[in-house]
Order: sequence, then C-alpha cells, then structure tokens
Amino acid sequence: MNSLASEKPVDVNGRPFNRNLLVITMIVGAFVAVLNQTLLATALPMIMDDLDITAATGQWLTTAFLLTNGIMIPITAMLIEKISSKVLFITAMVVFTIGTVIAAVAQSFPILLTGRIVQAAGAGIMMPLLQTIFLLIFPREKRGAAMGIMGLVMAFAPAIGPTLSGWIVDSYDWRVLFIVLIPIAVFDIILAFFGMKKVVALKENKIDILSIILSSVGFGSMLYGFSSAGNDGWGDPVVVTTLIIGAVVTVLFIWRQLSIEHPMLEFRVFRYPIFSLSVILSSIVTMAMIGAEIVLPLYIQSIRGETALQSGLLLLPGAIVMGIMSPITGIIFDKIGARWLSISGLTILTLGTIPFMFLTADTPLWYIVVFYAIRFLGISMAMMPIGTAGMNALPNELINHGSAVNNTIRQIAGSIGTAVLITVLTNVTKDQMPDKMLAATDPAGFAQKAMDASLDGMKAAFLVAVIFSAIGMVLSFFVKNKQKPAIVSKTIKENV
Repeated sequence: MNSLASEKPVDVNGRPFNRNLLVITMIVGAFVAVLNQTLLATALPMIMDDLDITAATGQWLTTAFLLTNGIMIPITAMLIEKISSKVLFITAMVVFTIGTVIAAVAQSFPILLTGRIVQAAGAGIMMPLLQTIFLLIFPREKRGAAMGIMGLVMAFAPAIGPTLSGWIVDSYDWRVLFIVLIPIAVFDIILAFFGMKKVVALKENKIDILSIILSSVGFGSMLYGFSSAGNDGWGDPVVVTTLIIGAVVTVLFIWRQLSIEHPMLEFRVFRYPIFSLSVILSSIVTMAMIGAEIVLPLYIQSIRGETALQSGLLLLPGAIVMGIMSPITGIIFDKIGARWLSISGLTILTLGTIPFMFLTADTPLWYIVVFYAIRFLGISMAMMPIGTAGMNALPNELINHGSAVNNTIRQIAGSIGTAVLITVLTNVTKDQMPDKMLAATDPAGFAQKAMDASLDGMKAAFLVAVIFSAIGMVLSFFVKNKQKPAIVSKTIKENV
C-alpha cells in the first residue's frame, strides 16, 4: 500500500504529517473557490447599474470565470507533476486572493473582469489538486468517505452562493461579496504553510508548450461555444465558428497527447472501462442537475414573482440534503461499492425530476422544495460514488490525469446541458407565444398566454432533464461493485 495512504501517512520525503490538518486546509480553499463561482448569481443587476453595463456585458463576469477555470483544469494535471503540491496549492490560493482583492476594489468593468479571470486561474487548479491529493492520502477502502467530504463542499458552496449574494446585495455594496472572501483566503494561505505537505511525487518531464496552447484554445473554444449557444442560438456564426475550432483543435490536442512520450494530459486513462463509464455517468448527472439549477430560479422569479433571495432560500434545503448525505454516502460506498448506490441515486434523480414536468402557475412552493431536495438526494447518492469508483480503477500514477480529464469533461458537459436546456426552453416558449396583436386588444389574455408559453418552455426543459437522468439510470446498471486494484501496463509506464 502507498505509505501516503496508510494509517500514519508520510510525505514524499518519508516524513509523517497530520492528514486531518491537510484535509481541513484543502477543504477551506476549495470552499471559497467553489463558492465564488455562484456568488454573482443574484448580484449582477446591481453591478450592471453601478458600472453602467448591459446584461450581455455583465454575463462575461461568469463566462470568463468558467472559461479560465476550464482552461486551467487540464493544465493542472501537468502542474501537479512539475510543482510541489504544497507550493502549487499556496500559489493557487495566492493567485485567487489577488484576483479577489482586484475585484473588491474595482471601480470599472475591465478591472472587475480582470479580477474574475485572476480568481479563476487560481480556482481552476484547486479542484483537480484537491481530488488528486485526497485519493493519494487515503487508502482505497476509505476513499469513499474522503470523497464524501469533498462532496459536502461541492454541495454547500454553490448553494450558499446565490443566497449569500442575495442577502449581501440587498443590504450592502456588491463589493462586499469579494471582501468577505479575503480574510478566509488569507487564513487558508497561512494554514497551508503548516497543513500542506509534499504528497505527490514529481517527474522530470519537459513542458510541452504546444500542448498547453492546443488545450487552451480547444477546450476554451468549446466551452465558449456551448455557453453562448443557449443565448445566441446554435446557428449563430460565432457559436458555430468557436465550436468547430474547439472540436478541431481538441482532436489535435488529443492526437498529440497520444503520440508524444510525456503527454500533458494522459488520455490513456480511458483504457480503464470503469473510469470511462464513470466519466460518462458523471457528465450525465451534471447535465441533469443543470435542469433544476437553471430553470427553477427562472420559474420562481418570473412566474411566481419571488425575489432572488427567496429563490435561493427555496433551493437551499436541497443543497443541505446533498451536503448531509455526501459523507454518509461515502461511508456506504466504502462498505458496499458504487453499483447499488448509483442505481438508486439515478433512479431517485429521475423520479424526482418528473414532477417538475407538471409545474403550473399555482404549484405550491413546498412542492418545489420537497422534490428539489429529492433530486439532490439522488445526486448525492450517485455523483461521488460514481466518480470515486472511476478513480479507484486507475493506478496512483494516473490519478492526477484522471481527475483533470473527469473535471474537464464535466465542465464541458455542464455547458452542453445548459445550452440544450436553454435552447429547448427558448424555442418552445417562442413557438407557444401569442401574437403581439393580442396585447393591444386583450392585454390580460396576452399576459396569461405568455405565462403559459413560458411554463411550456420550462416543462419541456425538465423533460430533457428527465431524459438525461433516465439514460444515466440505464447506464448505472453497468457499474461494477468490486474491482481489482489497477496496475499500470508497460505501455502506460512508458508514457507517464
């Protein structure tokens, strides 16, 4: 067994370290990084007014963050092998903190956008590094519980973001959103000097600049294309162009990784069937999860007339359920494996999404809270067990590559899911929308029909989310419970 993953772990130099302190250090860093992704969800209108920008311009605060984040994830696989895990984590947190400070003092949109991009450069390193280190410092039979703790962060942070944002912007200046993150980030940097250790063995591989360029252009173009497709339409020239460029350059990137001696990102992880299946299932769960996160706030605010803060509070119980269940699910995974957890979780997710296909203008709010929580119960039972089972199928030498591949594909899947759902919602709403002539002759009738059209669009989007979930439910039956520890083949050894 790897000494790092023993009961008394030691670092790469053979020195013992406090595993709990390391876990706490990384959890705090990951929490602020993930929280930051959704922090501007309800603050955008105030930022638009204060900086005198349009919604299209303001959206770049989110789009640029996700693009930079997505570009950094595959590069992180290389950085983990080249830079000490302690130095890399501290550097990522310092970069994130600098970006946060820039955003907190921004008096113009370009400065604020710069701050968000710098933040994303640090945050993009965080999750792959966290996953890699967690899987290395815990033995395979305890990885479920460890990843369950990580699931706690991934559940709570994005859910708290919109609620916290709504409360702060209702009472304070939007810059307070960034100010509150600074002391937490600084505290974690200080903690990292004591808690972080060198736990990943480094390699003397040469940095391939061309791979970095191809990765950045390929994945960046694809993420931008899919992110824009939902708003601009699939036929938009910019969307089509960026998607084509992204696809072509990504293929070139993959070809290069398979042909060079020391690839930046090791795509041979897909030689392990369980890992490949876990990536597909994780992507499907991500796409299905997008259904509620994108459409429900629109329903609550546009149809029901609730505020952004109330919208966040209504969806908070679901995140709490996922947060509570993630560690429990991890412990169960360590005892029984991923098969029945993934089957049960995806079945619950599918059944919990179906009721949203029947939303009306008078649907009780408790109905939304309950079934949203049921969906996240299913997600908590499926997401981490599936991901951990896939990573357990890999040898330790490929964990950082597997983590980067999984996170990158999930980012793209999230963009695709958003684009597909928004496209369906928009097109169905547009097709059902009454003639504008009716507004002049019967304003009340026009308003009612317009609301019905919006509802039809939302219900159609949830139908797509149900289809995503159902496909995942079928595929979950192919998940295997027990698997032998992965061994690196001779071919893999020569390329890692």
